[in-house]
Amino acid sequence: MSKSTAATAENAIGRARGPRGFGGPVVKAKDAKGTVKRIWQYMENQKRALLASIVFVIFSTLLNLLAPYLIGVLIDHYIMPKDIPGTVRFLFLLGAVYSFASIFTWLQTYMMVRVSLRTIQKLREDLFAKFMTLSLRFFDKRTHGDLMSRVTNDIESLNNAMSQSVVQIFSTILMASGVTIAMFSLNWVLAIVTLLIVPLMMVTTKKIIKYSSSNFIKRQRDLGELNGFIEEAISGNEVITLFGKEEKVFKRFSGINERLRSSATAAETISGFLGPINNFINNLGLGLIIAIGAVMTVQGMTTVGIIAAFVTYSRQFYRPINQLSSLLNMFQSAIAGAERVFEVMDETPALKDKENAKNVDRFKGNVEFSHVYFGYEKEKAILKNIHFEAKAGEKIAIVGPTGSGKTTLINLLMRFYEVSSGEIRIDGEKIQDYKISDLRKRIGVVLQDTFLFSGTIMENIRYGRLKANDEEVIEAAKLARAHQFIKHLPEGYHTQLTAGGSNLSQGQRQLLAIARAILADSDLLILDEATSSIDTRTEIHIQKGMDRLMEGKTSFVIAHRLKTIEKADKILVINQGQIIEAGTHHELLQKEGFYAEMYESQFQI
Repeated sequence: MSKSTAATAENAIGRARGPRGFGGPVVKAKDAKGTVKRIWQYMENQKRALLASIVFVIFSTLLNLLAPYLIGVLIDHYIMPKDIPGTVRFLFLLGAVYSFASIFTWLQTYMMVRVSLRTIQKLREDLFAKFMTLSLRFFDKRTHGDLMSRVTNDIESLNNAMSQSVVQIFSTILMASGVTIAMFSLNWVLAIVTLLIVPLMMVTTKKIIKYSSSNFIKRQRDLGELNGFIEEAISGNEVITLFGKEEKVFKRFSGINERLRSSATAAETISGFLGPINNFINNLGLGLIIAIGAVMTVQGMTTVGIIAAFVTYSRQFYRPINQLSSLLNMFQSAIAGAERVFEVMDETPALKDKENAKNVDRFKGNVEFSHVYFGYEKEKAILKNIHFEAKAGEKIAIVGPTGSGKTTLINLLMRFYEVSSGEIRIDGEKIQDYKISDLRKRIGVVLQDTFLFSGTIMENIRYGRLKANDEEVIEAAKLARAHQFIKHLPEGYHTQLTAGGSNLSQGQRQLLAIARAILADSDLLILDEATSSIDTRTEIHIQKGMDRLMEGKTSFVIAHRLKTIEKADKILVINQGQIIEAGTHHELLQKEGFYAEMYESQFQI
């Protein structure tokens, strides 16, 4: 019932090119520190697992630090003196050290994956819960594919970074510190030679990350834009084919896809320099250690075993630095994705319950619109000075040209949007005084565009009242005249529907929607072109069931077939956002005004 449903298919596809507020290139993260802090707040709930992972990191790091020292001892005290039995025994010791180091490394990874998955689970739940609180106005301005990308791609990017990076940072710092201490304890000259390479590595890393960060953010946004386009193109495939717009849509897709390729190539290419450059710097440092170590060995200033230990230590020292560079690259992508997730979570719901909002179990059904004005955009009013009253049990028909504001009026009654000015009251109370959930539970709705969920027919009808038993569901289907076609399906009420109910005709889908509304047993009823996709003969049968459904309930019926609302207690004629006529069918015909012209035109066609 949102205004976006009234957009044409081509406009819907066009919106995927860049939803307001989220599109366009971004040169840097808005608040990287704040995003990291918020991620940490989610991880704090897993303190025990984090602590266990850190303990395993410490053990694995200590064992990895011990191994190079043992290699030096092995060379100087067993291999050089040609002590074969001692060498074999020492090799077993060295093998045990490496084995336990590997076990602790696996354990730290396992614990961190658990932390990551549980954290992501909570974050995904919070994001989805946020979606459930946002108004239609939020979804009107954003493509579904872009929002889907935030739930999937962006959160998955964060998951990868957390599971592979968080503890690794601690491990990197611990390993680098431990190696530094070990190297200085063995030979301070060679230790200084090893450290000389670090400033060059850090400067190179900083410059590459600086240039690549904006491209990682741009890549995430381009990916969301592409997903939005694909989702809408697939949803509107039938209309695209009908109007022969395949080539035009493909051209737009190619443009968005090319932008994604360009930003992704830039991000990956620039960040890809890190590995080769740091490997070159690593090998340069290793060459210096071997060269200077050889000279020192000849002069008796060190031993072959110490040089061998330093070669291993240098690898262990440079490797964490290289890993840190890769981790920072991964974090760029993760933070960019997390920012997009938190953008949604920071959205302030346009609609929320006021303090001390009232619970309501039943409505009598008195509805009053008092001088209501509304516009989707502040500068453009859609409804102007809407003023009428519906008494309990009355059937109110709303008619008018397409785009006159009929559905918008119903959206306001359901409180999908807030009025710009004026008041809407039910049973004498402003609708803002009721809890939103209670308000909507007591209003049954059958839309023109019916949506069915994947599942059985029985489950889809029961969606109107989840506690209803099978007999009640079947009775509702009979009342809606849906039972006739359901019983002829291969599996009857247990027939599986695809998402959207695409394996049924539009008319059959509307019959199920009517059955769902009947089962809900609401106090107010809204029928928005509920029988627009049903043939005239079937509509006559359904109308009898609808009359029984509306009996004793305040009903609002939006209809184009004026023949179906002749018995309405009051007919409101809306044109250009204003009620221009109101009265019964016969009263309006006698006026020979706008309604009379509409009514007569339908019989002249």
